Amino acid sequence: MNALARPEYTRASSSSEGEGFAPALRDPGLRLNAHAVIFSLATVLALATASECRSITHLPSLMYGIVLWEWWGCIASAMWNLGQRVPLVSSFSAKAISLHVLVGSALGIAHLLLLGGLGFTVPGWQAHSTALSIWTSMLNINRFGMEVLLYGFVFGITGIVRFQIRAQRDALLSLELQKQLAAAHLRALQMQLEPHFLFNTLNAITTLVDFGRQKEASTMLFHLNAILKSTLQRTTPEKVPLSRELEMIENYLAIEQVRFADRLRVEIKIEPAALDGLVPCFLLQPIVENAIRHGVANSENEGLVQASAKRNGSNLHLQVRDSGPGTSGRSQNGHGIGLSNTRERLAYFYRDDYVMNAQAIESGGFEVSITIPYECN
Repeated sequence: MNALARPEYTRASSSSEGEGFAPALRDPGLRLNAHAVIFSLATVLALATASECRSITHLPSLMYGIVLWEWWGCIASAMWNLGQRVPLVSSFSAKAISLHVLVGSALGIAHLLLLGGLGFTVPGWQAHSTALSIWTSMLNINRFGMEVLLYGFVFGITGIVRFQIRAQRDALLSLELQKQLAAAHLRALQMQLEPHFLFNTLNAITTLVDFGRQKEASTMLFHLNAILKSTLQRTTPEKVPLSRELEMIENYLAIEQVRFADRLRVEIKIEPAALDGLVPCFLLQPIVENAIRHGVANSENEGLVQASAKRNGSNLHLQVRDSGPGTSGRSQNGHGIGLSNTRERLAYFYRDDYVMNAQAIESGGFEVSITIPYECN
């Protein structure tokens, strides 16, 4: 068979080889656990206080400990719930702090009156004092200051935890949004790329039919069908083994071979070690298409397109060059629609961990080289 009738494939021998807290806000079981922690701590403090006063079996001491600390357990629990529904409750703004100073002062007075009321549980209290003096026995500047400080401590802890929850939730939402936008952007790039190739091929098929070359048009349709079948099977942009990408290139080159016949010669050299390396799907086709469109289509004589791939340690090197007129007839710096999309897709998959160069060759022609991390399934 004529070597110019089909691309020449040769294989070179290998030379180298939020949100941690967010679920707690949505799961009732985890909400219950948060309140259980609050009231467990309050109970431990109540028992410790009763033990210090006299004994946990002494009812007045136990009642004092319970009223002293379960009160703060109720406030902490209520503040935790309200902080989820009313952001102002756990905010550190001037307005929120002013509101909490007023609320804390009122609750402090109410708590001291409640603690003073325990004096009525002592038998014979009437013989020792009046009802008013017993009721207000706890009202003094020192105890009031401690109440305000305790309220501020509960508010501060609740506010800090709620702030961390909101920050983690916002960070997760931001990351998810960025991921969705990046995926949508990549999908848009791919949708822009594939119709570009499709329209070129359909135009070529139309031209063949107009010239009565139905057999060649049928061949192009066969290979186009293989490419479209592979493309439509992908629901999302993905990476594929280089060997699978080469199947796509083979179908594409078969289409271009019909168009250019003896004017096109292709040499592909792939090291066996590189075949299993993963590459973004549809990575090489636009580069090869540019090489043919600008290198072969603009040449009156035979045009040569060379492609190679090799693995070098942890990197995979890909290269496509043509024997065309270099930068003549190309977009500036070779950044046509195919190359610019290729660069953006590489940036999506590898961020800064890739190298892509597109430049004219001194001896004539144009070369695109890509270096990406070597990955395999």
